[in-house]
Amino acid sequence: MPLRVVLRILPGPRSYFDQPVHVKVSGLSPDQTVELRSKLIDDKGFTFQASAIYSSDKNGEIDLDTCPSMGGSYCGTQAMGLFVFMRPVVPHHKIIKRDASTPLFVDIDLISNGQVLAKKTLERCFMADGVQKVPVENEGIRGTMFLPPGPGPFPGILDMYALAAGLHVLRPSLLANKGFVVMALAYYGYKDLPKATTKLDLEYFEKAVTLLQTHPKVKGPGIGVLSISKSGDLALAMSAFLPGVAATVSINGCNANTQFSLHYKDMVIPPTKMDLKNITVTGDGLLDVRNVVLDPMMEENQASVIPIERANCHFMFVASEDDRNWNSVLFSEQAAQRLRDHGKENFEVVRYPKAGHFLDVPYMPHCPTSFHPAAGRVVVMGGEPKAHAEAQVDLWKRVQEFFMKHLNNDHSSFKAML
Repeated sequence: MPLRVVLRILPGPRSYFDQPVHVKVSGLSPDQTVELRSKLIDDKGFTFQASAIYSSDKNGEIDLDTCPSMGGSYCGTQAMGLFVFMRPVVPHHKIIKRDASTPLFVDIDLISNGQVLAKKTLERCFMADGVQKVPVENEGIRGTMFLPPGPGPFPGILDMYALAAGLHVLRPSLLANKGFVVMALAYYGYKDLPKATTKLDLEYFEKAVTLLQTHPKVKGPGIGVLSISKSGDLALAMSAFLPGVAATVSINGCNANTQFSLHYKDMVIPPTKMDLKNITVTGDGLLDVRNVVLDPMMEENQASVIPIERANCHFMFVASEDDRNWNSVLFSEQAAQRLRDHGKENFEVVRYPKAGHFLDVPYMPHCPTSFHPAAGRVVVMGGEPKAHAEAQVDLWKRVQEFFMKHLNNDHSSFKAML
């Protein structure tokens, strides 16, 4: 009797996006060469896919946790390779998830000699049972609140994404599963917010902090701010000027205000100077803008540097060493040194060799190139896929531990400043 080929995905057909899965195949002939293919279609209709070539062992089995890929999208042992090595069919796109209440579906096919031997569809979910998604439309603030089940109170986090307009809910929804109240905050290009902008008002973010801080399910007295890229300098400004911020994570952000002027009461912080002559072009004809934003410590940029020594919170500065969007390693070092110069040790610096700009949640496919809203062109974002994937897994754990530590203590020093 011929063996029945079985493709298994453990622990089952439904998992959360930030959870690893275990892919196993049985019922093959010994030393049989097969191809595994994965495919996902995001909320904008873009297709992402990966493939890998495997050879079964003497028992006709393949275990992606231990078996190396011999070719395809990746080589070597990569337990989650079919996920993290996905690439868009139309180049230069990131996975977009607009509705966290619905899963993304990943199709996995097992193929031999052009014949599909087995297939599975995996649901990659974002909201755990009982998590509530509540639109935020108070006092001009636009976003979405994700509330864990139960009365709480829970630590509160304000989550802001990169320069791209709109609302980004993927990371906030997954954090809510971990026991945080998370507000995903849009600041332009969403609903009735301006479609484009040349300036930002810190009062908008102040209202958002107060709204989250006073929510009945939020523990308080201080909240956390999670940021990446452009929103990193916004997070630092919020920490420096606004009461209510107790812990701040800046992922590949800048220590000076960038792109837009930042207004608060009678104060205006100008954006850093840029030099477009520093743009280079790769062999593929893509832009490399890493050195366009000039050193914040230059005399002409001093007015743009965020005075983070004013802050009474804890910082985590995260920097990818192969970030090609800008020099996030330099920016993180300067931020840390500024705090040291003022006698403060309320920070930690985390660096990831060979990781690129868009450090996202675990198992998000690496995005080496992307359309840059400021450049108006596709730019390189950097990163080696395996190292980038490992960095995302490590950072996800660090971020949760950081917020749990600094939003769950007694906040005695923080209270003294309120």
